Parts: sequence; structure tokens; C-alpha cells
Amino acid sequence: MTDIKSMTLEELEQEMEKLGEKKFRARQIYSWMHEKLADRFEDMTDLSVALRKKLAENYVLTRLEPVKIQTSRIDGTSKLLFRLSDGNAIESVLMKYHHGNSVCISSQVGCRMGCRFCASTLDGLERGLTPSEMLDQIYQIQKWSGERVHNVVVMGTGEPLDNYEALLRFLKLLTCEGGLHISQRNVTVSTCGIVPRIRQLADEKLQITLALSLHASSQEKRRSLMPVANKYSLPEVLDACRYYYEQTGRRITFEYSLVGGVNDSAEDAQELARLVKPLHGHVNLIPVNPIKERDYVQSKHAAVVGFKNKLEKLGINVTIRREIGRDIDGACGQLRKSYMDTEK
Repeated sequence: MTDIKSMTLEELEQEMEKLGEKKFRARQIYSWMHEKLADRFEDMTDLSVALRKKLAENYVLTRLEPVKIQTSRIDGTSKLLFRLSDGNAIESVLMKYHHGNSVCISSQVGCRMGCRFCASTLDGLERGLTPSEMLDQIYQIQKWSGERVHNVVVMGTGEPLDNYEALLRFLKLLTCEGGLHISQRNVTVSTCGIVPRIRQLADEKLQITLALSLHASSQEKRRSLMPVANKYSLPEVLDACRYYYEQTGRRITFEYSLVGGVNDSAEDAQELARLVKPLHGHVNLIPVNPIKERDYVQSKHAAVVGFKNKLEKLGINVTIRREIGRDIDGACGQLRKSYMDTEK
């Protein structure tokens, strides 16, 4: 059956006409799905019983089932594990800040990018998520928490630009009127550096923030940490970022996971500054979350602070990402992997 929650309002209007219904019914249904966050057609009480029956016979209304929720005793961060209709599982994170609630969502079931320090990629890629499955992570979190989401980060399990068409539709549904209507400027999409898709996204001229998972200051080191670097070289990736900035006017965020003894030296900081300074970007330093399947260790606190200070002296805008959720399988993919291993 057709996935009704992934439809735009215009597409839904066409569907209503096909069903012999008035066009305005589409706006009612759209509001039930994206504003009132209805999980079932029978909950749409201002529609006739006959129309609700027609909808149930012709469409599927995506609803993710929360199967496990962990809330950090340290910082109040919550990680939610959702079961999909096909039995797969994905995870999302709710982070509470003074400026509002942020949700980090997944874009795929698993990931095929193979980044060496990430648990999401250990079992490979199962499939991409539909736009409705991306949206419903946010909807279910809002319903569970009773609080509005202000910022959305597509930085959970999966490579968003490897699920490009679904991502674009998700962004449209998330930011347009008639739904949550979150500002594009409050949305961040992360990528490990799929160059053609970065350029394609730039041409959309959206006002979202693009975050590049950089993690190394040389092609050689990046290749050892991120297999995608074998296909797209560091100069190619940075050139695509420059193009994104030129097309959108939005500065790039460079995500840099600090791995002890691998990419956290003073020389690394100096080379990183040389690379990103011409791009007017922001560097977000991330003390890597260790995972048991890899032997990478987190940089010591003094090394993290020293790296930040070195970048600042070289004129780079830099922050250290606050560590959250360390007591609740905080690294991307950890909760899902432990759940799927248990299910198997």
C-alpha cells in the first residue's frame, strides 16, 4: 500500500480526487498526520467513517514503535530505540538545551560507509528509511516527551546523502507550512563526504547547515579512518564544501572526532587550520565515543583542550561538543546493535 505520510499536500490533494473526495479533505488529513500527530486513521475524527475506511484500505500510515528508552542520569539526554514495520530497528536521541530541544535522527537502517570509529556501520546497510520513517522519529519523540522539538540533526545511523531523494522529501515535509514547520536554519544534515551529492544539495539552495565528517587533516589519515576517502579525495570534498558555501551562503560545520594518538597532535591541528580557514567554517571537536569492536581510544582531556587552543590561535572558530549520553550507549548505533544482537 502507498505510504501516505511521505506525500506532500499537493500529492495528497490528487489522491483525494482519485478517491472521489473533495480536495479540502487532503488538508484535514495532512493536519492530522503532521500537526496533531495521529497514529491511526480512526483517530481522524472529523472525517467520515466511510473516508477513514477508504484510507485504511488504500494507504499505510507509518508509526514507529518505541521498544526501548534510555535516559541519562548525567545530563537528561534520552536515546530511543524504534522498531520498524519490517522488524528492523533504528535509534534517535533527544537532547535538551537551554535554547530548546534537539533531536538527532537516523536516515538509514545501518550504514555502508564503514567509518572505523562508528558502531552504525558494523553490520552494513540494510536499507534507507522512508521520509515518513524519518519524520515519525521526531513525532514520536514529541508525543513521548510532551515537548516541541526546535532543532533537527540528521546525524544518527546512516549516511543521509546515500538516501538522497528520501532526505529531500523529508526536509520539505519537515520545514513546510502545515506540519512542524521547523525553520531550515534549525536543521543540520551530516555527511561523510559524497561529493556529487554535496554539489547536488548545494544546487537546491536550501538554508540548512551542512556538517562534514572530516575527522582527519590529511588524505592518508582520512583514508585510514573513512573508506569513503578512497573514492573522494580530501581536496575534492573540500572543493564541494566551498561550492556549497558559495551557492547557499551557509557556513560548513566540520566534525572532527579526536582519536587518541591518531589525529590529535599539534601538527594535526595546524594542518586542519590550513584546510578549513579558507572555507570560513566552524570546527566541532568530538571526543570519540569508544566502541568495544574497535581499539580506538578517546583523546585525553588535556589533548582535546590543547587541540582547541591551537586552532583558536590560528584563527579558527571552534567548539568542543559536549559529551552526552555516555551512560546510555551514547555512540551512534550502539543501542541498535545491542538490541539486534539480542534479537538474533
